[in-house]
Amino acid sequence: MSDKKLIVGNWKMNLTVHEASLYVHTLEKELTTHRNVEVVLAPGMLALPTLALQIDHKKFKLAAQNFYWRDEGAFTGEVSAHQLHGLVKYALVGHSERRHVFHEGDKDIRAKMQAAVRNGITPILCVGETAHERSENETDAVLHDQLIGGLANLTSEEVEAIVIAYEPVWAIGTGNNAAPHDVEAAVASIRRQIEHLYGKKASDLRVIYGGSVSGASAGSYLRTPGVDGLLPGGASLKKEEFTEIIEAAHKAGKGKKA
Repeated sequence: MSDKKLIVGNWKMNLTVHEASLYVHTLEKELTTHRNVEVVLAPGMLALPTLALQIDHKKFKLAAQNFYWRDEGAFTGEVSAHQLHGLVKYALVGHSERRHVFHEGDKDIRAKMQAAVRNGITPILCVGETAHERSENETDAVLHDQLIGGLANLTSEEVEAIVIAYEPVWAIGTGNNAAPHDVEAAVASIRRQIEHLYGKKASDLRVIYGGSVSGASAGSYLRTPGVDGLLPGGASLKKEEFTEIIEAAHKAGKGKKA
């Protein structure tokens, strides 16, 4: 496991290719590179080839927001992990918007996890409970089901190298921040369940947090025990705020090996 804090900016369906290029150009000029922080950008699919050529790969890595689990074939309109190989280092899998808006189930998610690993891309498996599930005290059970559903096709060694993102659905894009102690409890639950399923070594995998993360709240989450980074959404589209999050990660990661 890397000791670097991992910051993944999920741009969602925002910015044209031109806008994305301009944003990265200004961000790159103003951002201070820190050896203890890994910064990942997840732009729209159309911008990936352009940004892959444009970015300073010492400053940024790229992630895909989505992909199809088959490597090739008659799947009009889809992009595979095989096609993304060489463009991205990471890929989001099972984001709540994919689960709840596009109705992706466990079968889709575990096939995508396997496809990412097969093609040398590190998957970031997103898990988290809805407001109703939280109110019914079902957080642990939901996390258990989503972890089993997403990881069933992977070996212990493969699980060791992936990233888990805890993203409570009720906090994403709502402005309702999860309290750090709630995040700590959920992350601890994730690690316990990974250890039970795949062993102690696998439970040391990277776990990051996402859900209405802002520049102001980043530091408290990054100092939360067990949290290895953040997955901001809207804040990653605001240059000053995203830079603030990265600086918070640098401060939180001081004293750790890069």
